[in-house]
Amino acid sequence: MSFWRRSVLAACVPLLLGACATSVPAEPPIAATGPQYGTFGFDVAGMDPKVSAGDDFFDYANGRWVQTVEIPPDRSSVNTFTQLREIASQRTAAIIAEAGRSNEPAGSNAQRIGDYYASFMDEAAIEAAAAAPLRPELDRIAAIHSRADLARELGATLRADVDPLNSTDLYTDRLFGLWVAEDLHDTTRYLPYLMQGGLGLPDREYYLSDTQRFRELRTAYQAHVAAMLTLAGYDLADQRAGRILALELAIARAHWSGVDTTDVAKADVRWTPAQFAAKAPGLDWSAYFATAGLRGQPAIGVWQSTAITGIARLVGSEPIDTWKDYLAYHAVSRAAAFLPKAYADADFAFSGRLLNGTPEQPARWKRAVDHTNTALGDAIGRLYAERYFPPAAKAEAQAMVENIRAAFDRRIVGLDWMSPGTRAKAREKLARMRVGIGYPDNWRDYSGLEIVRGDAYGNQVRAELFEHHRNLAKLGKPVDRSEWFMWPQEVNALNAPLQNSVIFPAAILQPPFFDPLADPAVNYGAIGGIIGHEISHGFDDTGALFDAEGRLHNWWTPQDMAHFAERGRALVAQYDGYRPFADAGVSGELTLGENIADLGGVSVAYDAYQILLKGRPAPVLGGFTGDQRFFLGWAQNYRSKHREASLRRALVTDVHAPGEYRADTVRNLDAWYAAFSVKSGEKLHLAPDQRVRIW
Repeated sequence: MSFWRRSVLAACVPLLLGACATSVPAEPPIAATGPQYGTFGFDVAGMDPKVSAGDDFFDYANGRWVQTVEIPPDRSSVNTFTQLREIASQRTAAIIAEAGRSNEPAGSNAQRIGDYYASFMDEAAIEAAAAAPLRPELDRIAAIHSRADLARELGATLRADVDPLNSTDLYTDRLFGLWVAEDLHDTTRYLPYLMQGGLGLPDREYYLSDTQRFRELRTAYQAHVAAMLTLAGYDLADQRAGRILALELAIARAHWSGVDTTDVAKADVRWTPAQFAAKAPGLDWSAYFATAGLRGQPAIGVWQSTAITGIARLVGSEPIDTWKDYLAYHAVSRAAAFLPKAYADADFAFSGRLLNGTPEQPARWKRAVDHTNTALGDAIGRLYAERYFPPAAKAEAQAMVENIRAAFDRRIVGLDWMSPGTRAKAREKLARMRVGIGYPDNWRDYSGLEIVRGDAYGNQVRAELFEHHRNLAKLGKPVDRSEWFMWPQEVNALNAPLQNSVIFPAAILQPPFFDPLADPAVNYGAIGGIIGHEISHGFDDTGALFDAEGRLHNWWTPQDMAHFAERGRALVAQYDGYRPFADAGVSGELTLGENIADLGGVSVAYDAYQILLKGRPAPVLGGFTGDQRFFLGWAQNYRSKHREASLRRALVTDVHAPGEYRADTVRNLDAWYAAFSVKSGEKLHLAPDQRVRIW
C-alpha cells in the first residue's frame, strides 16, 4: 500500500512561496539544488498564525502557502510531494540527457535510456510517420471475425499493469489487468491474478452516477471517443462512439466498487483454467489464455470474481463489431502520446483538461522523462541512487526506521485491548518486517528489451510487453523476497503485505521530509510520520489480515478482532464527516486503510521522538516547542491545493483522504491538544472518549 498515488510526472512547482516561471524549456533544465526551509526544517512563512490550530490545523500550518501558491498550468494540483517530484524529475532528466550523450554501445542501459527519450522528443519523425506505427494493431482488430478471434485479441492486450496491495494501482483500460504476486496463502510461490478493467473513464461511478456533472462528463467522453476515431480515419465515428459508451456502461455495471476491491477476504477467489468456462461463460478462455501468456497455469486468482463473470458475459453477448470499435478506440487512446500532435492534444483536452481541470499540457521534455521512467525506471534509478543517495544518508534513515519500529513495539506491548496471544503474533510480525531503504539490493535486467531510435510508439509497446513478460516469467519460480515495487527516484513509500516489507525510495528521503541537519522534532514529524505510516500499514484493516510470513492468515482472537474493527468503524465515521463540497465528501470506508496508517504513523513517530529526548525537555526554537515543531512537520507533509475537477476525481478514486484531512488526524492525539492549547468548542476538538486510538 503506497503512501501516495504513484506519479513521476515532472512539473514546475513553486519551492515554498517562490513563483513559477511561466515559460517552459524545450529541453530539461539543470537539476535544482532544492528548497530551503529555514532554521527549524519547516516552512514558517507558509503558516497562517491568524487561524486557530484547534479550528483548522491544516490552515494554521499551511494557510499562507495555500493562499499564495499557484497551481502550475500543466498540473491539476500541487502538494509537498509534487514539489519533491520536481526536484527528482529534474535530476532524472539530467541523468537521461547524460545517457543520451554517452555513446555507449547498442544494448547498454545508457543506449536504451538515451534512445527512448530521443525517440519521444523527435516530433518531426513522429509527425512524418502519422498513424502508421499503430496500423498493424488496428488491422489486426479489423480482421476479427469470430468470438475466438475476439478472445485471442483481448488476450493479446493483457498487461501486468495493476497491483491492488502494494501500489494500489486498481485501474486499467484494458479489459482485464494482470498482477503477478505471491499466493495469498503460500508466499513461497507466485500466482497470477486477473483484475477488472475495460473502462475509459476513471471509475464505475463516472458511468453510474446520475448527477449533472457525471452526465455531462459522459456526453463529453462520447464526443472525445468520436474525435479520436475520426483522427484515426474511421467513418461513422459518432455512431461508433455511442456503441462504445453503451458497452462501457455495461462493463461498469459489472465492476466492483473501490471499497469492495480493497476487501482482500472478498477478493480471495481462485479458479483453475478449466473452471473459467463454467464460472465466467461468454469468453473463449482457452483462446484468451493462449495469447495472454497464461496457458498451463494450475490456478489463477480472480480478484473481483463477479465482475470477471459479468465482463466475460458481455464478450459473448455484445456484437463483435461493437467490440472491434471498442478495441480500436482504446488502441488509439493508449497510443496518443506517441502519435502526431493532433492525437496527443485531443487526448489531453479530455483526459487532462476536462477530467482533471489542468489548463495546459506539460512540456514535451517532461512527458519524455515520465515515459522514459515508466519504460526503464530501474536502469535510471540505479544511476539516481549512485549520484544522489550516499551511504551516510542510508545509514541515517535505517537508524530512524529502527527507532520507530522499537516505538511501535512499545505501543503493541501497552495496548489494553489486545490479548497476550494476539500481542505476541503482532510483535513477531513487526520484528520480521523487512525494510528497504533508498534502492534495491538487486537491479532489473533490461537485456531483453529492444529500444530503437526513431520508433517512439514501438519502444513503448515493447517496453510494456517486456514488463508483462518479466512478470509472467516469475510464475513457477521461487519468490524473490527482495523485489522492490518502486524506483529509487520515486517520491513515495510502500508497504508490501505479502512480503511483510516496507520500502522508502531515495527520492523521498530529502527535505522537507528528511534532512540529517534539521531539527529532530521536524524530522520525526515529517519522515518519521511517513515511516510510521508504512509500518502501520502492516496493521491496518488490510495489513492486519496478513501474518509475519505475509500469508493471508488469521492470527487474531475473535474478541481482539472485534475490538480492532470497532475502532476502525469510529475512524470511518470521523472521515465520513469531512465534506470539501456540499455534494461530495470523503468516503471513510474507502480511505480506512490509509487513515489507520496515518493515525498509527503520527502516533508512533511522536512516541519515537519522545524516546529520543530521553526525558529531557526539547528546546524552544523560534517560539515553537518541540511538540509544536513535531506536529507542524507532520501537517506540512500534506500541504496541497487542487483544481476542483482533480479533487472531485480523487474523492471517487483515491484510497487516500485529501491532504487537509490527513493533517487533521492529530485531533486524535492527546499530545496535540496540550501542544496547541486546544479547547472545547474549537472545531477540531474531540472529547477524550471520542478520540480514536487504534495502535
